[in-house]
Amino acid sequence: MGGTGALTVLAADQNQTVLTGALLAAIPIAMFAGLVSFFSPCVLPLVPGYLSYVTGMTGTDLAEARRGRMLAGASLFVLGFSAVFVSGGALFGNFGQTLLVHKDVLTKVFGALTIVLGLAFMGFVGGMTQREFRFHTRPAVGLAGAPLLGVLFGLGWTPCVGPTLGAVNFLAFNDASAGRGALLMTFYCAGLGVPFIVAAIAFRRTLGAFAWVKRHYAWVVRIGGGMLVAVGVLLVTGVWDHITYQMQIWSGSFTTGV
Repeated sequence: MGGTGALTVLAADQNQTVLTGALLAAIPIAMFAGLVSFFSPCVLPLVPGYLSYVTGMTGTDLAEARRGRMLAGASLFVLGFSAVFVSGGALFGNFGQTLLVHKDVLTKVFGALTIVLGLAFMGFVGGMTQREFRFHTRPAVGLAGAPLLGVLFGLGWTPCVGPTLGAVNFLAFNDASAGRGALLMTFYCAGLGVPFIVAAIAFRRTLGAFAWVKRHYAWVVRIGGGMLVAVGVLLVTGVWDHITYQMQIWSGSFTTGV
Protein backbone atom coordinates (compact mmCIF):
# COMPACT_ATOMS: atom_id res chain seq x y z
CA MET A 1 0.00 0.00 0.00
CA GLY A 2 2.84 2.34 0.92
CA GLY A 3 4.65 1.52 -2.32
CA THR A 4 1.54 2.29 -4.37
CA GLY A 5 1.12 5.60 -2.59
CA ALA A 6 4.74 6.52 -3.24
CA LEU A 7 4.37 5.68 -6.93
CA THR A 8 1.22 7.82 -7.11
CA VAL A 9 3.00 10.78 -5.53
CA LEU A 10 5.99 10.30 -7.86
CA ALA A 11 3.74 10.23 -10.92
CA ALA A 12 1.91 13.34 -9.74
CA ASP A 13 5.22 15.16 -9.18
CA GLN A 14 6.46 14.19 -12.65
CA ASN A 15 3.19 15.33 -14.22
CA GLN A 16 3.39 18.63 -12.31
CA THR A 17 6.97 19.07 -13.55
CA VAL A 18 5.93 18.63 -17.18
CA LEU A 19 2.97 21.01 -16.80
CA THR A 20 5.08 23.70 -15.12
CA GLY A 21 7.73 23.36 -17.82
CA ALA A 22 5.04 23.68 -20.48
CA LEU A 23 3.93 26.94 -18.91
CA LEU A 24 7.48 28.30 -18.89
CA ALA A 25 7.84 27.50 -22.60
CA ALA A 26 4.39 28.78 -23.55
CA ILE A 27 4.55 32.19 -21.81
CA PRO A 28 6.99 33.88 -24.26
CA ILE A 29 5.13 32.34 -27.20
CA ALA A 30 1.83 33.69 -25.89
CA MET A 31 3.27 37.17 -25.41
CA PHE A 32 4.86 37.17 -28.87
CA ALA A 33 1.56 35.96 -30.37
CA GLY A 34 -0.19 38.95 -28.79
CA LEU A 35 2.45 41.29 -30.21
CA VAL A 36 2.06 39.77 -33.68
CA SER A 37 -1.71 40.18 -33.39
CA PHE A 38 -1.32 43.89 -32.66
CA PHE A 39 0.96 44.49 -35.65
CA SER A 40 -1.16 42.37 -38.00
CA PRO A 41 -2.89 44.01 -40.99
CA CYS A 42 -6.28 43.57 -39.33
CA VAL A 43 -5.51 45.44 -36.10
CA LEU A 44 -2.76 48.03 -36.59
CA PRO A 45 -4.62 50.19 -39.16
CA LEU A 46 -7.59 50.38 -36.78
CA VAL A 47 -5.58 51.61 -33.78
CA PRO A 48 -6.19 55.37 -34.44
CA GLY A 49 -9.90 54.64 -34.82
CA TYR A 50 -10.06 52.67 -31.57
CA LEU A 51 -8.15 55.39 -29.71
CA SER A 52 -10.42 58.05 -31.15
CA TYR A 53 -13.49 56.10 -30.07
CA VAL A 54 -12.37 55.28 -26.51
CA THR A 55 -11.21 58.84 -25.82
CA GLY A 56 -14.10 60.60 -27.54
CA MET A 57 -11.73 62.69 -29.67
CA THR A 58 -11.41 63.06 -33.40
CA GLY A 59 -8.31 61.87 -35.22
CA THR A 60 -6.93 65.38 -35.60
CA ASP A 61 -7.14 65.97 -31.84
CA LEU A 62 -5.45 62.74 -30.78
CA ALA A 63 -1.91 64.08 -31.20
CA GLU A 64 -2.73 67.04 -28.94
CA ALA A 65 -4.82 65.17 -26.38
CA ARG A 66 -3.79 64.96 -22.75
CA ARG A 67 -1.80 61.84 -21.94
CA GLY A 68 -3.95 61.10 -18.90
CA ARG A 69 -7.13 60.82 -20.96
CA MET A 70 -5.39 58.80 -23.68
CA LEU A 71 -3.90 56.44 -21.09
CA ALA A 72 -7.24 55.99 -19.32
CA GLY A 73 -9.14 55.25 -22.53
CA ALA A 74 -6.59 52.78 -23.84
CA SER A 75 -6.23 51.03 -20.46
CA LEU A 76 -9.99 50.59 -20.07
CA PHE A 77 -10.19 49.21 -23.61
CA VAL A 78 -7.38 46.73 -22.89
CA LEU A 79 -9.03 45.68 -19.62
CA GLY A 80 -12.24 44.99 -21.54
CA PHE A 81 -10.79 42.53 -24.03
CA SER A 82 -8.42 41.08 -21.40
CA ALA A 83 -11.41 40.07 -19.27
CA VAL A 84 -12.80 38.12 -22.23
CA PHE A 85 -9.53 36.50 -23.30
CA VAL A 86 -8.37 35.58 -19.77
CA SER A 87 -11.75 34.00 -19.02
CA GLY A 88 -11.47 31.99 -22.22
CA GLY A 89 -7.95 30.87 -21.28
CA ALA A 90 -9.17 29.70 -17.87
CA LEU A 91 -12.02 27.80 -19.53
CA PHE A 92 -9.68 26.04 -21.97
CA GLY A 93 -7.28 25.22 -19.15
CA ASN A 94 -10.10 23.75 -17.09
CA PHE A 95 -11.19 21.57 -20.00
CA GLY A 96 -7.59 20.42 -20.35
CA GLN A 97 -7.55 19.37 -16.69
CA THR A 98 -10.81 17.44 -17.15
CA LEU A 99 -9.47 15.60 -20.21
CA LEU A 100 -5.93 15.11 -18.89
CA VAL A 101 -6.20 11.34 -19.41
CA HIS A 102 -6.36 11.98 -23.17
CA LYS A 103 -3.55 14.54 -23.13
CA ASP A 104 -1.24 12.76 -25.58
CA VAL A 105 -3.89 12.39 -28.29
CA LEU A 106 -5.32 15.87 -27.79
CA THR A 107 -1.85 17.43 -27.89
CA LYS A 108 -1.31 15.97 -31.35
CA VAL A 109 -4.77 17.05 -32.51
CA PHE A 110 -4.30 20.61 -31.28
CA GLY A 111 -0.80 20.62 -32.73
CA ALA A 112 -2.26 19.82 -36.15
CA LEU A 113 -4.89 22.53 -35.70
CA THR A 114 -2.19 25.00 -34.70
CA ILE A 115 -0.36 24.24 -37.95
CA VAL A 116 -3.57 24.94 -39.86
CA LEU A 117 -4.03 28.21 -37.96
CA GLY A 118 -0.47 29.23 -38.80
CA LEU A 119 -1.04 28.53 -42.49
CA ALA A 120 -4.33 30.45 -42.29
CA PHE A 121 -2.56 33.42 -40.71
CA MET A 122 -0.17 33.45 -43.68
CA GLY A 123 -3.10 33.29 -46.10
CA PHE A 124 -2.59 29.71 -47.33
CA VAL A 125 -5.94 28.48 -46.00
CA GLY A 126 -8.85 30.32 -47.58
CA GLY A 127 -12.01 31.18 -45.68
CA MET A 128 -10.72 31.23 -42.09
CA THR A 129 -8.91 34.55 -42.33
CA GLN A 130 -11.74 36.23 -44.20
CA ARG A 131 -14.42 35.29 -41.70
CA GLU A 132 -15.20 37.39 -38.67
CA PHE A 133 -17.80 37.29 -35.98
CA ARG A 134 -18.16 40.78 -34.67
CA PHE A 135 -20.84 42.54 -32.69
CA HIS A 136 -21.84 45.64 -34.59
CA THR A 137 -23.50 47.30 -31.59
CA ARG A 138 -21.56 50.43 -30.75
CA PRO A 139 -21.10 51.50 -27.13
CA ALA A 140 -21.02 55.11 -26.04
CA VAL A 141 -18.11 57.16 -27.36
CA GLY A 142 -15.50 58.12 -24.75
CA LEU A 143 -14.10 56.69 -21.53
CA ALA A 144 -17.46 55.29 -20.36
CA GLY A 145 -17.75 53.10 -23.44
CA ALA A 146 -14.08 52.04 -23.59
CA PRO A 147 -14.41 48.84 -21.48
CA LEU A 148 -17.47 47.71 -23.42
CA LEU A 149 -15.72 48.34 -26.72
CA GLY A 150 -12.85 46.18 -25.42
CA VAL A 151 -15.29 43.40 -24.51
CA LEU A 152 -16.84 43.56 -27.98
CA PHE A 153 -13.38 43.45 -29.51
CA GLY A 154 -12.61 40.36 -27.44
CA LEU A 155 -15.84 38.60 -28.36
CA GLY A 156 -15.43 39.29 -32.09
CA TRP A 157 -13.46 36.95 -34.33
CA THR A 158 -11.15 39.25 -36.25
CA PRO A 159 -9.32 37.71 -39.20
CA CYS A 160 -5.80 38.17 -37.80
CA VAL A 161 -6.37 37.82 -34.06
CA GLY A 162 -8.31 34.56 -34.46
CA PRO A 163 -5.43 32.23 -35.49
CA THR A 164 -2.96 33.50 -32.87
CA LEU A 165 -5.63 33.55 -30.15
CA GLY A 166 -6.72 30.02 -31.05
CA ALA A 167 -3.15 28.75 -30.88
CA VAL A 168 -2.63 30.25 -27.42
CA ASN A 169 -5.91 28.70 -26.26
CA PHE A 170 -4.62 25.31 -27.44
CA LEU A 171 -1.49 25.85 -25.33
CA ALA A 172 -3.75 26.79 -22.39
CA PHE A 173 -5.64 23.53 -22.91
CA ASN A 174 -2.33 21.66 -22.97
CA ASP A 175 -1.35 23.19 -19.60
CA ALA A 176 -4.40 21.45 -18.07
CA SER A 177 -5.17 24.07 -15.42
CA ALA A 178 -7.63 26.95 -15.27
CA GLY A 179 -5.08 29.07 -13.41
CA ARG A 180 -2.29 28.35 -15.89
CA GLY A 181 -4.65 28.96 -18.80
CA ALA A 182 -5.66 32.34 -17.37
CA LEU A 183 -2.01 33.25 -16.72
CA LEU A 184 -1.01 32.26 -20.25
CA MET A 185 -3.77 34.39 -21.74
CA THR A 186 -2.76 37.29 -19.47
CA PHE A 187 0.63 37.33 -21.19
CA TYR A 188 -1.10 37.19 -24.57
CA CYS A 189 -3.16 40.22 -23.55
CA ALA A 190 0.03 41.97 -22.42
CA GLY A 191 1.57 41.43 -25.85
CA LEU A 192 -1.56 42.77 -27.51
CA GLY A 193 -2.49 45.46 -25.00
CA VAL A 194 0.80 47.12 -24.04
CA PRO A 195 1.37 48.44 -27.61
CA PHE A 196 -2.15 49.91 -27.49
CA ILE A 197 -1.26 51.81 -24.33
CA VAL A 198 2.12 52.90 -25.70
CA ALA A 199 0.41 54.15 -28.87
CA ALA A 200 -2.02 56.12 -26.72
CA ILE A 201 0.55 57.96 -24.59
CA ALA A 202 2.97 58.56 -27.47
CA PHE A 203 0.57 58.79 -30.39
CA ARG A 204 2.54 61.24 -32.50
CA ARG A 205 5.82 59.32 -32.17
CA THR A 206 4.30 55.89 -32.83
CA LEU A 207 2.78 56.98 -36.13
CA GLY A 208 6.19 56.77 -37.77
CA ALA A 209 6.85 53.30 -36.34
CA PHE A 210 3.44 52.12 -37.49
CA ALA A 211 4.16 53.35 -41.00
CA TRP A 212 7.35 51.26 -41.07
CA VAL A 213 5.47 48.15 -39.91
CA LYS A 214 2.79 48.68 -42.55
CA ARG A 215 5.47 48.64 -45.23
CA HIS A 216 6.65 45.27 -43.90
CA TYR A 217 3.30 43.55 -43.30
CA ALA A 218 4.42 40.56 -45.37
CA TRP A 219 7.18 39.81 -42.87
CA VAL A 220 4.86 40.26 -39.89
CA VAL A 221 2.49 37.69 -41.37
CA ARG A 222 5.28 35.28 -42.31
CA ILE A 223 6.99 35.44 -38.92
CA GLY A 224 3.74 35.14 -36.97
CA GLY A 225 2.39 32.30 -39.09
CA GLY A 226 5.75 30.54 -39.11
CA MET A 227 5.86 30.65 -35.32
CA LEU A 228 2.43 29.01 -35.10
CA VAL A 229 3.40 26.30 -37.59
CA ALA A 230 6.62 25.61 -35.66
CA VAL A 231 4.73 25.28 -32.35
CA GLY A 232 2.23 22.96 -34.04
CA VAL A 233 5.00 20.72 -35.36
CA LEU A 234 6.59 20.58 -31.89
CA LEU A 235 3.25 19.51 -30.39
CA VAL A 236 2.55 16.86 -33.02
CA THR A 237 6.02 15.31 -32.87
CA GLY A 238 6.19 15.28 -29.06
CA VAL A 239 9.26 17.53 -29.02
CA TRP A 240 7.23 20.15 -27.13
CA ASP A 241 6.91 17.88 -24.08
CA HIS A 242 10.65 17.15 -24.16
CA ILE A 243 11.51 20.86 -24.34
CA THR A 244 9.13 21.78 -21.53
CA TYR A 245 10.45 18.98 -19.30
CA GLN A 246 14.04 20.12 -19.84
CA MET A 247 13.03 23.72 -19.10
CA GLN A 248 11.48 22.66 -15.82
CA ILE A 249 14.65 20.78 -14.85
CA TRP A 250 16.71 23.86 -15.72
CA SER A 251 14.46 26.21 -13.74
CA GLY A 252 14.45 23.85 -10.77
CA SER A 253 18.24 23.68 -10.77
CA PHE A 254 18.44 27.46 -11.01
CA THR A 255 16.07 27.91 -8.07
CA THR A 256 18.02 25.39 -5.99
CA GLY A 257 21.29 27.16 -6.79
CA VAL A 258 19.88 30.51 -5.77
